[in-house]
Amino acid sequence: MKFASSIDELIDLDDIRGLSGLELLQGVRDGKFAAPPICRPINYELYSVEPGRVVFRGTPKFDHLNPLRGVHGGWYGTVLDSCMSCAVHTLLPPGRTYTTLEYKINITRAIPVGSLVEAIGWVDHSGRSTGVASGEIRGVEDGKLYATGTATCLSMDLP
Repeated sequence: MKFASSIDELIDLDDIRGLSGLELLQGVRDGKFAAPPICRPINYELYSVEPGRVVFRGTPKFDHLNPLRGVHGGWYGTVLDSCMSCAVHTLLPPGRTYTTLEYKINITRAIPVGSLVEAIGWVDHSGRSTGVASGEIRGVEDGKLYATGTATCLSMDLP
């Protein structure tokens, strides 16, 4: 997956206007468009995209530890916000975008540093102005549940 390293490498807003949310995310997954820069420092990438469902895969590294040597809650939150909100995005038509209004996470167990995990997000409700999604982080190899979350997104016209 290629990551944008400058604003010029992000897909142009005029090009986004002609794409549905699903088409945009499929383009990122397939390497047609650069992945957002947040993916690099958090160490995760878009793995799977379908209408109303998105999966990211990632591995927390030493850089993501808190002072007590656990993976920082911000890592869980960033990855869950991405999978849940992008799931909402997959259902938006061309010319529409979203922003996260709120999200909540519940960490159920510590992710061991270096473990490959999946963050799976799915849409619970997609309306004219809001979308609600749920998500979870699970170990790819062990299937253990590490965190759950919910998100509410505001849908709007692209500026």
